[in-house]
Amino acid sequence: MLDLGCGAGQPIARWVLEAGFRVTGVDSSPEMISMCEAALPQGNWRVADMRTLALGARFDGILAWDSFFHLNPDDQRAMFDVFRRHAAPKAALMFTSGPGHGEAVGELYGEPLYHASLDSAEYRALLDAHGFDVVGHVVEDPDCARRTVWLAQQR
Repeated sequence: MLDLGCGAGQPIARWVLEAGFRVTGVDSSPEMISMCEAALPQGNWRVADMRTLALGARFDGILAWDSFFHLNPDDQRAMFDVFRRHAAPKAALMFTSGPGHGEAVGELYGEPLYHASLDSAEYRALLDAHGFDVVGHVVEDPDCARRTVWLAQQR
């Protein structure tokens, strides 16, 4: 699995590793990657910008949970090529977005935190154009703390 914007690897990368799968985690923060290395040494951790990622490897699963929506709209559009280049045939892609088109600035630990989202039709078109079929899409899922979740599969 490729975990884009993995942060400190908690809880998702930990769960995947404990289930016996391999994880390559990417985050632009050296501090977050250091936390991953200390807590989850069995993972493959990389300091890198997801927007320019070129690992030369393909993965059966790609995850951008609570990370992708921090990119501006143009960077989000460009990410679909990154997803495609790193997806093995039939790979699953899961990411979170906002519930609709727009930008907002929230707050985390007293610091501003940027969020952006395209509209659902554009996400669907981008997925299709890059060889992914939508498997599931739930807007503000009550079972996922009201996150908007996308699940797609590479054709």
